[in-house]
Amino acid sequence: MINNSITADTVTSEEQTEEYGETPSLYDSLKKPASDAISQDGMILLPSGISVLDRSLGGGLPAGSLSYFSADPRSMSEVFLYQFTQSRKTFYFTTGRKPKYVLNDIINLGFDPGNIIFVDIYSEYYFSSCGEMVESVGNEYMDSRIIEFAEYNLQNIANDAGDEIINIIIDSFSFFMNLQVSPGIIRQLTNVIYEITKEIQCLTYLYGQKGSTPVKMDNETFAAVDVIFDSSLDKESDKLVSKLSIPKIRGLIPNNDIIKFKIGEGVQIDTSKDIA
Repeated sequence: MINNSITADTVTSEEQTEEYGETPSLYDSLKKPASDAISQDGMILLPSGISVLDRSLGGGLPAGSLSYFSADPRSMSEVFLYQFTQSRKTFYFTTGRKPKYVLNDIINLGFDPGNIIFVDIYSEYYFSSCGEMVESVGNEYMDSRIIEFAEYNLQNIANDAGDEIINIIIDSFSFFMNLQVSPGIIRQLTNVIYEITKEIQCLTYLYGQKGSTPVKMDNETFAAVDVIFDSSLDKESDKLVSKLSIPKIRGLIPNNDIIKFKIGEGVQIDTSKDIA
C-alpha cells in the first residue's frame, strides 16, 4: 500500500504551491510546545481551539481524551473539526473525500492550515496507485486492509510524537463502522485509538454522522470514549437552530447546558443565552 500521509502543504505539494504561492512546510516545522496547557486540580487541560467552549469547560479538555463528535450531517458540524486544528499540530484522517477538498474548505472559512498533516484514507480505499477509481465498497479484503493502514499510520504518529502535544481527527469514524468486517475488528481499532491517545496524552476526535451506523455499535463507541459532543439541527418557529451538548466528559463535571451555535467565520457560539 502507498502511504497517503501528507501535510496540508503537500496535498499535492506542487498543486498547493502553485495555487497558494507557498512553500510546503516540513514535518518538524510544525512542532510547537504545548504552552497553552493549563492545570486544574492536578489535571492537565488542553484548549480545544474554541475559546468560548473552553471557558464553559473550565479551560479545555483533559489531556489524553478520546472524544466522539456525534453530528447531524445537516448541521455542518465538521467546522468544529476545522477549528480544533487551530490549537496545535493535527493529524487529520480523511475518509469521505480527498484532503485537497477539505483543505479548500478550511482555507475558505479563514482558518490557517499550517498545523495540519492529512492522512488520506479516502484515496487509499477508493483509488489505485495509478489514480484510477476502484470498486472497494463491500470488499472484505479491502475493508480489512484499510483498517490495517489506519492503524499503521496511528502507530507511526505515536512513535514520532515524543513529548509534543498533538490532535488526531478522524473524519469520519462512521466510515470504519460501516466496513464489512466483524464488530470485533472495529472494537480493536477503537482500542488502538484509545490506547494511543492515552499513551501520548493527545486530544483525539472521532467524527460520527447520526443515523449512518448501527445503534449497537454507536452505543459501544459512546461507552468507550471519554467525551461525547452531540450536535443537532432543530426547527424553531421560522428558522433552523444548531445546538451542541456535552453529556459526557471523564475527569470533569459534564456541562448540562444546551449550546446554540451557527457557522459563520468558524463556529460562533451564542454566549448571551447558553454560556455564562
